[in-house]
Amino acid sequence: MLDERKLKVLLAVIDSYIVTGEPIGSRTITKFYDLGVSSATIRNEMSDLEDLGYLNKTHTSSGRIPSDKAYRFYVDNFFNNSIIEIDRNRKEQIKRYIKQEYKEIDQLLEDLAKILAHLTKYTAVALSPQIKETKIKHIQLLPMEQNQILSIMVNEAGLIKKSIINLENKISEDNLIYISNYLTRKLKNKTFSELVNEISNGILDDYFEYKNDLKRLIPILSGFIEDAEDMKVYADGITNILEFPEYRDIDKAKEVLSVLEDKDKLIFALTNNKLEEIDVKIGEENSHDCMKDLSIITATYNSEGEIIGKIGIIGPKRMNYIELIKTIWVFSESITDILNDYFNCNER
Repeated sequence: MLDERKLKVLLAVIDSYIVTGEPIGSRTITKFYDLGVSSATIRNEMSDLEDLGYLNKTHTSSGRIPSDKAYRFYVDNFFNNSIIEIDRNRKEQIKRYIKQEYKEIDQLLEDLAKILAHLTKYTAVALSPQIKETKIKHIQLLPMEQNQILSIMVNEAGLIKKSIINLENKISEDNLIYISNYLTRKLKNKTFSELVNEISNGILDDYFEYKNDLKRLIPILSGFIEDAEDMKVYADGITNILEFPEYRDIDKAKEVLSVLEDKDKLIFALTNNKLEEIDVKIGEENSHDCMKDLSIITATYNSEGEIIGKIGIIGPKRMNYIELIKTIWVFSESITDILNDYFNCNER
């Protein structure tokens, strides 16, 4: 445990470095923070903090910068001493940016990544749900021309799959409504990975008259699962990172851009974070070597109480963790609200 004075000095160094990006010396702390001690005392405390692994000394400067350990302490100290409260003003600000109703979560996540990148000036990422593990909410069959019907399948994440099915014999609209309600009742709250097994195990046997036609649904549903096997990641503000002095070096900038532009690496980074409401990975805590100089803040979003995806912010380790944690928390709540509102409306 750090004593009170070391704690104040450490927090002052972190706060200063987040703002300036320049190594912090004892004179800076003395000038801008009223800690009630001399510059020499602060210098001694900074030396002790370096020995304890909280500060790193730069090559030639007498100043110091926070280590990954310092940032971890900073974040944990916030979580241990604060309750994240939803900032209603921020939430209303986000809602003002969202001017349309969303029928599919893909468009919602893409738009929110753009908004998050715009508001924070960091790289924003949003990870779509793993469809195989999300639950079915609604199935609807609608008549089309001749012997065709339109199959609409909606899952809890708001993803909609529309497919045209060719039938051997025409089915009346009334019967399609009845069958749609039956399938929804039988398959609702089952995952897509369970769906084909349910159908194959005789869920359609009650409808002998239409069984051959309705079994055309099976390859379509199987195809939907295969198409949705890979999670999607939406990234925006990738070049925002170039605005930070840490990436003035061209080679370093190219390296980090190659990471942020690689969808597979982003998915790996996001899926290897903890499945918690808020998770922060700092520098060396990232499992992928190419992310060691970056920090990632992620928040989960859910539908009807179940976690189904993530949204996140990626930037240099020198980021304003506290403000960004509050901001991303609002975004995760906003996605959850939109999804729950969508399904509440559709189930009335």
